[in-house]
Amino acid sequence: MKFSGLALAVAASLLATAPGWAQSETKPLKVGVLTDMTGILSSGLGAGSVDGARMAIEDFGGQMFGKPIELVFADHQNKPDIGSAVARRWFDQDGVDVIADVGNSAVALAVRELVQSQGKVALFVGTSSSDLTGKACSPNTAQWSQDSYLWANALPAQLLREGKKKWFLIVQDWAFGHALQRDLTKVIGDGGGQIVGSVRHPPGTVDYSSILVQAQNSGADVVAFLNAVQDLSNSVKQAREFGLGADGKQQLVALAFLLTDAHGLGTATAGGITFSTVWYWNLNPEARAWSQRFFARNKAMPAEAHAGTYSSVMHYLKAVRAAGTTKADVVMAKMRELPVTDFYTDGARLREDGRLMRKAYVARMKTPAQSKEPWDYYEILSEIPPEQAFRPASERACPLLP
Repeated sequence: MKFSGLALAVAASLLATAPGWAQSETKPLKVGVLTDMTGILSSGLGAGSVDGARMAIEDFGGQMFGKPIELVFADHQNKPDIGSAVARRWFDQDGVDVIADVGNSAVALAVRELVQSQGKVALFVGTSSSDLTGKACSPNTAQWSQDSYLWANALPAQLLREGKKKWFLIVQDWAFGHALQRDLTKVIGDGGGQIVGSVRHPPGTVDYSSILVQAQNSGADVVAFLNAVQDLSNSVKQAREFGLGADGKQQLVALAFLLTDAHGLGTATAGGITFSTVWYWNLNPEARAWSQRFFARNKAMPAEAHAGTYSSVMHYLKAVRAAGTTKADVVMAKMRELPVTDFYTDGARLREDGRLMRKAYVARMKTPAQSKEPWDYYEILSEIPPEQAFRPASERACPLLP
């Protein structure tokens, strides 16, 4: 009896201290997708990001530690205070372990504070401010998709080398646009160029006529749109109507060009626009196969954030399973240890500052004559290695980097 009692005590002690045991006994793992469901970013985020996370949970098997994985989602309405309130409620009351997507950079910066203080994890996907892997980096966050550093560096550096030195900037007046403007300003200066004019506009602007007249009369070689989604589409449409770029004297550049923009504008309006990207639904056979599954569910091809949300959530779930716990620091260490290999990227690594070091691409919007099937929009021109696509570790913008 004495031996039996000792054996039971040892067994109980081992089970109580095993990674993830107490958590798996008390509650299920819960994933929260915080995104723009109804606002100007919703077409590139929204329901598609929620279903991307749902598909990842389904493909993972739907369970963790013997309990069903739960999915919740909410609309932050592009307001940091609302996003913070949702995140706080999720953490304090609802038992959410990880927040995915977010999209809006100002909301992400607000949520990041809560994530770090409460020992949770955030997977920023549609969120593009490079500050999230710079001065606002956190050991508990990852940035999975494009960022403003990529957009400001890849294509602009190429155009500067081609002699296009004078730039006019049309900037969305919020955290994303400010970060992109800051990064692009440095690239233009380093490349021997100059900014001959810039105008900031509030999100949701409808009439760009006065801004476009300034751009047209500025003498700029390049008119660069530092805005996104509906604002980008509206400004590009109106620029075409004003005849910007028609005489060949000015080149229109849409730095934050996404698949939703391509679909909304169409090849007739956007044909010939060159941009950088991290994702295209027809990039390879694996991407095409997954995208067709997504299309069957959503009646649209997946945009960058939709595919990235699937990839980030799937990698998080794999890391939790490998770590045996949902404890944030242990899971993040496992996420950095394991390579990210799926249809979205191949063998990418998560750097200490949270940046997913993956390949990017230079692409061009096809013309109507080049497009051969529905959603056939991108011509991939070249690959950009991770070390060139994203901020180099040598800049030490984040104190977490060795």
